[in-house]
Amino acid sequence: MEKRWNLLEADEQKVNTLHSSLKIHTALCKILVQRGYETFEATKQYFRPKLTELHSPWLMKDMDKAVDRILKAIEKKEKILVFGDYDVDGTTSVASMYLFLKNLTPHLDFYIPHRYREGYGVSKAGIDFAKENNFNLIISLDCGIKSVELIDYAKNLDIDFIVCDHHLPDEILPPAVAILNPKQKDCVYPFKELCGCGVGFKLICALSEKLNLSKETPFEYLDLLATAIAADIVPIIDENRVLAFFGLQKANENPNNGIKALTKLSGATQKLRIGSLVFMIAPRVNAAGRMDDARKAVEMFIAPSFEESLSYAEMLHSDNTDRKEADKNITEEALALINENEQWKNRKSTVVFQSHWHKGVVGIVASRLIETYYRPTIVLTQSGDYAAGSARSVPGFNLYEAIHACREHLLGYGGHFAAAGMTLALNEVENFRNKFEEVVATTILPELLIPEIIIDAEIKLSDIKQTFYDIICQMEPFGPENMRPVFMTKGVTDTGWSKIVKEEHLRFSLTQNNVSITGIGFGMAHLYPLLANKRPVDIVFTIDENEWQGQKSLQLKMIDIRLSTT
Repeated sequence: MEKRWNLLEADEQKVNTLHSSLKIHTALCKILVQRGYETFEATKQYFRPKLTELHSPWLMKDMDKAVDRILKAIEKKEKILVFGDYDVDGTTSVASMYLFLKNLTPHLDFYIPHRYREGYGVSKAGIDFAKENNFNLIISLDCGIKSVELIDYAKNLDIDFIVCDHHLPDEILPPAVAILNPKQKDCVYPFKELCGCGVGFKLICALSEKLNLSKETPFEYLDLLATAIAADIVPIIDENRVLAFFGLQKANENPNNGIKALTKLSGATQKLRIGSLVFMIAPRVNAAGRMDDARKAVEMFIAPSFEESLSYAEMLHSDNTDRKEADKNITEEALALINENEQWKNRKSTVVFQSHWHKGVVGIVASRLIETYYRPTIVLTQSGDYAAGSARSVPGFNLYEAIHACREHLLGYGGHFAAAGMTLALNEVENFRNKFEEVVATTILPELLIPEIIIDAEIKLSDIKQTFYDIICQMEPFGPENMRPVFMTKGVTDTGWSKIVKEEHLRFSLTQNNVSITGIGFGMAHLYPLLANKRPVDIVFTIDENEWQGQKSLQLKMIDIRLSTT
């Protein structure tokens, strides 16, 4: 698939000024300036995160109300229900809050709604459970900001709500006794990009302060919080960078039993990084809610012993195996559907439907299809008497607006710029498919249908040294708005040792000005002919470390390659 290469620029004067104070490679100074770190002090804070840099939890609107209501509940021996969503952010939020509060009160339980029986967020079934079991207070985490009617229903049953959420509020807010959400218009909290678990963490910090607990108390849950930050794809800047940095330390040195169990089952032997949490821990936690019941994910995180956590982790591991099988099968079926319908191949959008597809993986399948047919994609399945599904966009295209323009064919929909969900009548699937294609075809810019590679800086092969790589490592943890640096090198040639491995991957051996380096290009075997003729090529890559028989060496992890333009 053809890709657009976009080399980022930076103010040359700012780069030179930073270089004179830091004395590190100008390419790295350029990247720091691009990311907003323009002074020695700013870069010092970036490279050396400190927990003392965290903002006061009391800056968050309603924090005093939330703390007072919880302390009142503890004092009066009221029953508290910790309520959270079924994904990673929700389950880690619930586990953290539950583990903290159980040290303060025995009158406590948690509730995770069932994905298919109750749907996303605060549910009537959950409120009814609270009423039937005499709970007086519900703390909702990673959900609740849009649950106006349901929280009003709870209020009429004499159940108070404290909402901890990070999703964008509507004009009308729920009638909760306290709403903790930095995205509220009148909330002065300085950092707006916390995940749901991050908002819950702030409440734990405030409670700890009010009760004069050890300053270390809230930090016991940082590994769970780092997992939520990684999985929820929030920007890893400001507080999130500090929390992820120290959360990873805890995950590696003294992890929660659940994280330890999942790490063991996944066979990881190296130090956990953000990528480990995203690709190893998060899918197994998410699989519980996708394939079965997410309650066991919380049970795994709060289990008092490693052995007990491991038994729950094995269930999640099994769910994830089922999820991968469903994901693989449905993706293959969906691609076959597209390939069988000649008129679909050249469309600007993809909408596929089969009644038997598993609802829990349609969002993942939509993302998979974009890897082959790069365009806004919707995967639908049958849910009861209706069709329901998930949509994923390509960067730069507002998916929610496109779906909104098709609302005449929908029973319900929701989402944001990049992802959405919808429900429609079974007899509307074809009409919706055609309308969605019409909307996308007339509104999407042609370049958005070509994948873009963002390149941070151009370097030479001779720049790739251990000291250069060590500084890149100090830029971790990587994630949105602080991605692993991507480099471009022009005019390199094959040494003659490049080869195809395992029929689909490419093992590179490249040279430039008498400097040689190896690299791996996963799924790039089809590009081997570009190297075989010994003509100069331009490459885009990240720098990695390869360990073989106890020896470490730097290598390139290839992103793209094309014939040299110089």
